[in-house]
Amino acid sequence: MDIADVAAAHGLHRIGGRPPLGEYLKSTWSRRDFIFTMASFRMRASLETNRLGVFWLLLNPVLDALFYGVLFALLIGRERPGGYGAYVIIGVFLFHFFSKCLTQGSRSITSHRALVQSLAFPRISLPLAEVCQQFLSLLPCLGLMVVLLPFMGHWPDWDWLLFIPLMVLYVMFNTGVTLIAARLTVHIRDLTQVLPFISRILFFASGTLFDVSQIFEKYPWVITIYDFYPLYQVLTLARGMFMGEAVAPFYWISLTIWAVAVFVGGLLFFWVAEERYGRD
Repeated sequence: MDIADVAAAHGLHRIGGRPPLGEYLKSTWSRRDFIFTMASFRMRASLETNRLGVFWLLLNPVLDALFYGVLFALLIGRERPGGYGAYVIIGVFLFHFFSKCLTQGSRSITSHRALVQSLAFPRISLPLAEVCQQFLSLLPCLGLMVVLLPFMGHWPDWDWLLFIPLMVLYVMFNTGVTLIAARLTVHIRDLTQVLPFISRILFFASGTLFDVSQIFEKYPWVITIYDFYPLYQVLTLARGMFMGEAVAPFYWISLTIWAVAVFVGGLLFFWVAEERYGRD
């Protein structure tokens, strides 16, 4: 019997070891209050030093929507879609959630190195807290969006309730992306400098500010590629329900597959490297 067997016989476990997946998830769930508290505290702390405080949660996406909306309206001219104001607000507000999860979530382990090295807890709690923080930051924006849309001619109806399952899928997708990014930046630190540029490229390439079917009308193969692009699917479904436009059911099916696959893949990808966090 070696030392590892003796330790196991007395209920001792190696610090930082990777537990079985079921036990890992159970331990993470038991710390849900910690995850939520960390998320809400970090959100408040990030705003306390600003005079406008919580209003920056609204001002940042509003200013982005205003600046890029006006710029692209001038660039694309007559090819801009109908109800362009609502089109841009929905696109920018929702993409902002993905962008923050990707860029801020990628630092969730590396920016808490001392915490990871000193305490025993499921490391997944840190990226989950980041997703929770960004979701809490998104809620005021969604409230503002619901208030603004009627002034743009889009009144609430029962289709708006479909936004709830859409957000469930979107949060799942963003959680998977955050977990993947959080692990990758542990191994490749320079990735934190690259991800903001990737996020900006995706912002302009996701149909956030233009109608893909109009811009690429002469290139149907490009439109076909967009039909399988998850971020574009989220924006299209959201615009469909808020602006009263028909959207093919295929988008729901495809987005569900994307959300589940990225969430499960991200979870496993992150869990496999549990022992390496704080050591690399």
